[in-house]
Amino acid sequence: MTQSDLKPRTWSVGALCLAIADTLNTRFNPVAVKGEISGFSRAASGHCYFNLKDETGQIRCAMFKRAASALTFMPRDGELVELRGKLGVYEARGDLQLIVESMQRAGQGDLFAQFLKLKAKLEAEGLFDPSRKRAVPSQPRAIGLITSLGAAALHDVVTALQRRVPHIPVIVAPSSVQGPNAPLELLQSLNQLVSWQGRPLNPGLGLATQFAVIDVILMVRGGGSMEDLWAFNDEALVRAVASCPVPVISGVGHETDFTLTDFVADLRAPTPTAAAELVATAGAQMMADCQRMSKALSEALITSLDRKSQRLDWIANRLGRPSSRLKDQATNLLRMNQSLRYAFKTQLQVHKQFLDRHSENLPTRLQQNLQWHNQRVLNISTRLGLLNPRLVLERGYAWITDDTGRALTHASDFKSNQVVTASLADGQVNLQVK
Repeated sequence: MTQSDLKPRTWSVGALCLAIADTLNTRFNPVAVKGEISGFSRAASGHCYFNLKDETGQIRCAMFKRAASALTFMPRDGELVELRGKLGVYEARGDLQLIVESMQRAGQGDLFAQFLKLKAKLEAEGLFDPSRKRAVPSQPRAIGLITSLGAAALHDVVTALQRRVPHIPVIVAPSSVQGPNAPLELLQSLNQLVSWQGRPLNPGLGLATQFAVIDVILMVRGGGSMEDLWAFNDEALVRAVASCPVPVISGVGHETDFTLTDFVADLRAPTPTAAAELVATAGAQMMADCQRMSKALSEALITSLDRKSQRLDWIANRLGRPSSRLKDQATNLLRMNQSLRYAFKTQLQVHKQFLDRHSENLPTRLQQNLQWHNQRVLNISTRLGLLNPRLVLERGYAWITDDTGRALTHASDFKSNQVVTASLADGQVNLQVK
């Protein structure tokens, strides 16, 4: 019997698929495979579907909701992963597929252990303490940006800033964002931006000089595997971010990616674009805020005016109408004026009567005073006349003096043969004492 005489077994399609599935299960399962994700999608049911490929081939993969819920990261196209699961055949299409039971990033085990160890160390030192984080200004005077010049993140951030705050200057400090040189370059770029403070933005251009005052620094890059993002877990870089005098926003990877710079930064953004939006309040938003504040201010002003008006009405009711009070005051003023006039007139009459009465007695009193003074003068003259020495001499007395004119009033004052002068009533006589 020749080989051509042997007739192959005829299978039904379903039976053949089951036989192949049994063979795969017996020969290979469970299986571990390493490759790159392609065409990843998550259905509404929670199941995930994608292809796993390398340079030489690819295989369809399905990860059902139960296994997908245990993922610690969000798988993305182009990411290198290690899968564990079972090979099988999807009978409806006859496709070979891998039912994935677990997934981890390739090489994640060792790196993740290093990540957790360093994270615990820095956390124990308080570098991740929320109390040390600073508020990030929404309208900085200048923005520092650290990323790769060839990265899509640079375009995303610059586009967002140009759209929202084109008036704010951006100082880019380029650095590689992955690879062995990335940690040192990132650290140098951070130090460069810190030392930039106060430097002119447009030297030598013949324009008005504007000086940079960087109020916030963005450190960004797109997503990738743990290996791709490992530079942002460098201990020296993390410590530099913690001690940076300028607030730092970390926008590394996608929303599900975490690095140590995310924990130590003053603010963590889920994406580079989100990092830009956090420091760039859109003009429309600012206008809306201004309008809202203007409306609130107007309402507050109207409320205040209403209250003041109400209080004014209350005070007016207590005071009465101003015209009535003015009329009352005018009446009082007229009454006081009349009283003053009457009092002045009365006092004037009293003083006039006093003057009239005293003016009538004044001549008499003056005449009496004059007579009294004349009589007093006469008496004094008489008394003075009686004291006149000449009257004494007329009665026979003489006034005797020596040759010096000294009066001689006692007998002892005279000397024998002394020449003296005797003053009489009608003249003088020289005499000699015997």
